[in-house]
Amino acid sequence: MKVEICNFSGFKIYPGKGRTYVKSDSKVYRFIGSKQESLFLQRKNPRKIAWTVVYRRVNKKGVTEEVAKKRSRKTVKHQRGIVGADLSSILARKNQKPEVREAQRAAALAAGKEKKKAAETKKTTKAPSGPKVSAPKVQRSKAGARTGSRF
Repeated sequence: MKVEICNFSGFKIYPGKGRTYVKSDSKVYRFIGSKQESLFLQRKNPRKIAWTVVYRRVNKKGVTEEVAKKRSRKTVKHQRGIVGADLSSILARKNQKPEVREAQRAAALAAGKEKKKAAETKKTTKAPSGPKVSAPKVQRSKAGARTGSRF
């Protein structure tokens, strides 16, 4: 006894029951009844029709067995150094007091300003030189260019 499966609803079709629909490309579709055939011909999506097996499977309806939840491994955070700073220096900075950090920041800002000021004074003290004179261009005749060798 061969039991077929309905192409629309997913129900079992026992021998002597159901309808067969053959498309022009020779593809055979089996339906348990005219309702399923009609919905198939209307191009309805069986995933959106609540009583079909496909809908129940997609929306996880009627699952009697409680599947044991997969144990997910908790991610473990590791601290490691980055380029330009090893782990010990990172931890030392993390454990610094805010006052010390503020003082270092102020010193770095002051150093940056000093450097900028020095660059500005250097720029202004530099005297601009006279206008640049380029070398005179040599004019060649067209006839000489043709007769001479290229290399």
